[in-house]
Amino acid sequence: MKKYKVVGLMSGTSLDGLDMAYCDLWREGDGWAFDLQACRTEPYPKTLKSRLARATQSSALELSVLDIDLGRWFGEVLAIFIVSQRIAPDFISSHGHTIFHQPERKLTLQAGNAYEIMNACQIPVISDFRSLDVCIGGQGAPLVPMGDRLFFNEYDFCLNLGGIANVTLLRRSSTIAFDICPVNILLNTLSQKVGLDYDNGGRLAQSGQVLPSILAALNSLDYYQLKAPKSLGYEWVEQCVLPILLREEYPIENLLHTAVLHISEQIAASLLPETRSDSTYRLLVTGGGAYNDFLMACLQKACGTRIHVIKPEPRLIDFKESLIFALLGLLRALDEVNCLSSVTGASRDNSGGVIYGRLNL
Repeated sequence: MKKYKVVGLMSGTSLDGLDMAYCDLWREGDGWAFDLQACRTEPYPKTLKSRLARATQSSALELSVLDIDLGRWFGEVLAIFIVSQRIAPDFISSHGHTIFHQPERKLTLQAGNAYEIMNACQIPVISDFRSLDVCIGGQGAPLVPMGDRLFFNEYDFCLNLGGIANVTLLRRSSTIAFDICPVNILLNTLSQKVGLDYDNGGRLAQSGQVLPSILAALNSLDYYQLKAPKSLGYEWVEQCVLPILLREEYPIENLLHTAVLHISEQIAASLLPETRSDSTYRLLVTGGGAYNDFLMACLQKACGTRIHVIKPEPRLIDFKESLIFALLGLLRALDEVNCLSSVTGASRDNSGGVIYGRLNL
């Protein structure tokens, strides 16, 4: 049984930092198995985080410099991680940080220059996982469902509560997945209005009250009427969602409370049509939003007794996406499918990712 040693890198839209997961991967039956050996999240330096936050308004020159600087920083912190953990990865698999995602214009852009990462670590890098799928007519997202199918097929649904919520439906004849709604992009933006990086445990949201008109406006957004495949980018949230929440001087706790209800209702609306009243279903929840106790309670209430909301151990909550991008990189290295047309709507299944350096597997 051959084991592959890979570091997966993930930088999410919530700007928490760079997630690094070093793991062993090996084939097991019809799927793959993993062992998370070492994990770390490196917070962004304040200046770099600020540049990423305003990247959608940056010039072409500023974006080009940001791509290089971000890749260099990825490489530097990863090199320290590799030395401190005394590990020897076969290669690095980097998602990068999404700046633009507009698949209807065949545009998806992830910053974090792979040559800079490779140069800093002297290890081959695989990155740019979305561009091929977008080129052949797909959404280029979500990509995690391939890993959900190969790693977590004992569940009925896999939900990631990151900057944006995305779900994988695992009990259909073909795997279906899509972005549901913004999560931590909304909650963190509101929390920062009162000097908090995030709403710890959802306590501030829990203390608030619902704003019915705001909730109705959020739930009526056109995106929620679209059928899968569909995906979201930060710029849509910035243009369509934040103006609803920030246009009135309501107490932040009330806006947070309303946003949590909106998120819970949209997730439940996406899942319940996939269930039957005489059965029970298992929903695996990962991502930073899984630590928001108020959100998790509202989600369980919205889903009712038909769906059991499951919160795994912390390392899987925090590093599931990094782990899966390690697998996606490995599938690309082996020239196997890592992106499903049933998920993205592309003209065919494909193996996305650009290889930098020479692999020796």
